[in-house]
Amino acid sequence: MTPEREVMGWPDLGQAAEELADAIRADGYAVDIILAIARGGLLPAGAVAYALGVRNTFTMNVEFYTGIDERLDVPMVLPPIPHLADLHESRVLVVDDVADTGGTLRVVHDFCEGKVADVRTAVLYEKPRSLVKCDYVWRRTDRWIEFPWSG
Repeated sequence: MTPEREVMGWPDLGQAAEELADAIRADGYAVDIILAIARGGLLPAGAVAYALGVRNTFTMNVEFYTGIDERLDVPMVLPPIPHLADLHESRVLVVDDVADTGGTLRVVHDFCEGKVADVRTAVLYEKPRSLVKCDYVWRRTDRWIEFPWSG
C-alpha cells in the first residue's frame, strides 16, 4: 500500500505565496531580504519575494536529503556561503519548501541569528515533528509531499 501523500500543484504555489505574504504583512514584518534555501526553497522564495515586492534575495545551499526519507546525519552548508557582514540592520525571511525535521531551517536560522537585525522563517509545509516551529506556514501535514517541481 502506498502511503498517503500531499500533492501540491503549480497553481498552489501562487496561492501559497500570496497567503504567506498576507500573513507576513498582517504580522507587520517588513522584510528587507529573502534568503532561499536551495534547492527546495528556490521557487517558493521567488514567489514570496514577488508577492511581497522584495527585490533583495539571497540563496543558501544546504544538503540534507539524499532521497525519499533518506538524509545525512546532519545538514551540510555548501559553498558559496552568503556574507552577512553588512546586513546587521536587515530583517531576513528564510524561505524553504518544507520544515520536515527542521534541521535545515535550524542551520540557516542559526547562521543568520546575531548577524542580522531579525530573522524569521516561512515554509509552504510544516510537519509536526519539525524541530523548528516556523513563523509563517501555508499548510501543516504529516504526509510526504509531492511538489510540482520535484516530479
